[in-house]
Amino acid sequence: MEGTKNIADSCKKHQAYLVYISTDYVFNGEKGMYTENDAPAPINYYGLTKLKGEEYIKNSTNKYCISRASVIYGSTPATGKTNFALWLLNKLEREEEVKIVTDQWNSPTLNTNLANIILEVLQRKPTGIFHLAGATRLNRHEFAESLAEIFNLDKNLIKPVSSEEIPWIAKRPKDSSLDISKAYQKLKIKPLEIHEALKTMKKEIEQTKQLADNLNFSFFS
Repeated sequence: MEGTKNIADSCKKHQAYLVYISTDYVFNGEKGMYTENDAPAPINYYGLTKLKGEEYIKNSTNKYCISRASVIYGSTPATGKTNFALWLLNKLEREEEVKIVTDQWNSPTLNTNLANIILEVLQRKPTGIFHLAGATRLNRHEFAESLAEIFNLDKNLIKPVSSEEIPWIAKRPKDSSLDISKAYQKLKIKPLEIHEALKTMKKEIEQTKQLADNLNFSFFS
């Protein structure tokens, strides 16, 4: 929160436009398909801190976009931290069984799709809250099966379980999926459907491997 405050204050001082990346976890998960007009009600500390950041920004500047995403994933780890899709991909490639919950719904968001949308936001500078999550509402198990399908991996390794069987420390919303109708109406670059997003991720992984192979060949040749 203190970091967000410092950045918001600096943006206000210099009349700079601010894009704040928030989360679906500002909602309690009792309804799902939340719009930008729905009232937040976080049930864990992470969601609360992001909501506090949203509130401070709205009260301190009028040049902002609060961008809410959900389960951000992509072809490379962010700052060394793996994401759900890469973790799952690694497990399935090793032919290891994984337990994935069937009763937690989100709107998984491909990081490069989100980045491209944010570039448009930075150019057009709309004011307010935008849900910039993936275009498909699905539970974690459905997401896992979709990934296995796109990457031609064994779906039988994915074992369905309930949230009650997972020893999470923090509470998680049951259905924090986001309605992205506003983004579809207002922006040219659209949030991707899950299969298109996963195909894009697969292509990005293949391109990264090809680049690495080319660099290794150049180095040793």
